[in-house]
Amino acid sequence: MSANDELLQLSTPSPGVACLTLNRPQAMNALSLALRQAIADAVDRLAADPAVRVLVLTGAGRAFCAGLDLREIDGNALGNAKADPVLALRRFPKPIVGAVNGAAVTGGLELALACDVLIASTQARFADTHARVGVVPGWGLSQKLPRLIGIGRAKEMSFSGNFIGAEQAERWGLVNRVVAPEELLPQAFALAADMASALPDVVQIYKQLIDGGYAGSLADGLVEEKAASRRWAESLDTAQLRARREEVQARGRTQAG
Repeated sequence: MSANDELLQLSTPSPGVACLTLNRPQAMNALSLALRQAIADAVDRLAADPAVRVLVLTGAGRAFCAGLDLREIDGNALGNAKADPVLALRRFPKPIVGAVNGAAVTGGLELALACDVLIASTQARFADTHARVGVVPGWGLSQKLPRLIGIGRAKEMSFSGNFIGAEQAERWGLVNRVVAPEELLPQAFALAADMASALPDVVQIYKQLIDGGYAGSLADGLVEEKAASRRWAESLDTAQLRARREEVQARGRTQAG
């Protein structure tokens, strides 16, 4: 345990699922250099832990994350790659579910965008205030946001700095679903548990394929998928495949009922 661990709360809500909670509620979980380092270190540790199959990321108090702590902001802090929580989340090879409990602003929005799936409380709000604060984004927001919600909507958010609510974020495709505040963590943990129950090696290959294809062309993505499928097929055990298929069919019958 490091001195920075008190800035984060780590819990294990179910087997295979780890939850990291940003724990600076008095500062709306603003990203101090210490918190940024704590996130990066914790995410890298969890990435190396074979018992962890899915990560849930959320915030304590009334905010998900208010962005960089402006009291500490300077060129050295912005350029410190070792304290880059978004880069750590990007290289995390397993699924990340973001449970957005409140405001996700600027750097906090970039943290959210580094998650694979976002579930938002009705109290969640989203804003990109880089142009108002006077900082050029460096964690990928200018590239990922337009790809996610469309270039016109991204420009509206980024050029104005205006907030959008959870329902509008859902309509725009920024979040997967919106739930009541008391349902946020239960639903995030339930989804994470479903992901953790799938075959972890395939889930990680799937994540690589989706992210790689999303960043490149459709043609290149199709070629990589075919190659990955062939590599995986070489190691398939037919008996295990049949057993898993029966499990999937039984699960489908249960869910349909």
